[in-house]
Amino acid sequence: MDATGKPPFVKEKGLRHFFAAARYSWQGFIRLLREAAFRQQLGALAFGFAVLAGIGAGLERILIFLGLMAVLFAFEAVNTAIEELVDHLSPEFSVFCRHAKDLGSLACACLIGVNGAYFLYIVTAVMLGW
Repeated sequence: MDATGKPPFVKEKGLRHFFAAARYSWQGFIRLLREAAFRQQLGALAFGFAVLAGIGAGLERILIFLGLMAVLFAFEAVNTAIEELVDHLSPEFSVFCRHAKDLGSLACACLIGVNGAYFLYIVTAVMLGW
């Protein structure tokens, strides 16, 4: 209980829960915008979408590209959350912190590689008429 006698956090239910969850997600998005890597990924999304639309890639291929980018954004959010927690728990250097951050970075790098390969595949396929 806080000074007013109310609990510090009340779990919402029903429709209020939906709106609360949407607000938390929006707050996460705003926080993620402070990350240079995420802003670069948003730029890659805009560039990739423009190129694919410009070369006449089919809707299915564009939707798969957008889905892969959404997965990358989700992993970037999880990576940022890991970094926030690690920095809070251990502000000084430690091997476990380095490992946690490196593993989160690896997850993002793997998805960047997959997304880039898929983008190049689509461009090549459209140019060759596949």
